[in-house]
Amino acid sequence: MVFCSPRLYRFTEATWEAFSLPVFVFRGVCHPGIFKPMRGIKVKGLSSLRTPVSDGESHVQLSIPLVEEETGSSSSVQSTPEIEKNYVHRVYDAIAPHFSSTRFAKWPKVATFLNSLPSGSLVLDAGCGNGKYLGFNPDCTFVGCDISEPLIKICADRGHEALVADAVNLPYRTGFGDAAISIAVLHHLSTENRRKRAINELVRAVKKGGLILITVWAVEQEDQSLVTKWTPLNQKYVDEWIGPGSPRIRSPSPFTLESIPETENNSKEHEKDTESLNHMFKGTMPLASKDDSSVQNQQEYFVPWHLPYHRAEVSGASACALANGLAKKDDNKGAVVYNRYYHVFSEGELERLVSGMNNAVVVDRFFDKSNWCIILQKTL
Repeated sequence: MVFCSPRLYRFTEATWEAFSLPVFVFRGVCHPGIFKPMRGIKVKGLSSLRTPVSDGESHVQLSIPLVEEETGSSSSVQSTPEIEKNYVHRVYDAIAPHFSSTRFAKWPKVATFLNSLPSGSLVLDAGCGNGKYLGFNPDCTFVGCDISEPLIKICADRGHEALVADAVNLPYRTGFGDAAISIAVLHHLSTENRRKRAINELVRAVKKGGLILITVWAVEQEDQSLVTKWTPLNQKYVDEWIGPGSPRIRSPSPFTLESIPETENNSKEHEKDTESLNHMFKGTMPLASKDDSSVQNQQEYFVPWHLPYHRAEVSGASACALANGLAKKDDNKGAVVYNRYYHVFSEGELERLVSGMNNAVVVDRFFDKSNWCIILQKTL
């Protein structure tokens, strides 16, 4: 689904080709053709999907199916794996207000990049979260997107231009933006091909000469004590699924849960957690045992998010997650604990992902706050 801005022209029962006309108005200026054209698809039920916001205007919520790529890439890259649905999408939907309350500080390197852009630039923020960078440079225009509808609603309530979209299938026309950013997004994609696809989409969506800043969590964490709280997974996903969204593992080896304490008093609780998670992951992704020698070279992790009980009561999402075994209660900390999937990047991995691209080059790379970062420039 898509949240469009209050300055979006309203459409009733119209075919999607209408969106190839000017549909966004920024500060009184129309920006034509923001969306890729889609043939023979109708927009349904607009009148019942308006969401009131604090300024009295309404945001129109549209339903869009998956856009067929111009490049014709395999459906397996587009199909969202179950681990991303359960341990990225659903988690951020459930924790959105609490997550947003912790996300307000701007990283200096991102701020420097945005402030360096020419006045009047149109900046695409893919994976914008709560929109903390949207509007950061008042001389530029920003459009954000994120897979989480609750986070996009937070952006909309703050008056930002934002919509719900998938990083591997951005809804923008080719060459639409002047620059793009992807901050802490790619590490939530569970296969190399999906990470490559997301980078290709960022490059496709900007004009020739446009700059793209990408940041990802690094293996080389400055605070190694944090890593001890993460749960390592002992096999990577590949980009072939058994059925819709189900990943095929490289080998059906046995698995157990690495014992990573969250509380002092936890031996029996961990036995239950291990049994629950092992059952949940049977036939999909094994978890690393504490004796697994591959843990030292680990890049796949579950990273916990503690949602305080008083915040969890706001939504029924936590109750559903607990019932389905996708979250657990920690009474000692008074929180519902969610696991978020991460693929942390090794040095040079981002550069290797873009090394085969013929339409972009790396113009800068750096390590900042336990993140690997690159700046790309579109050349064709």
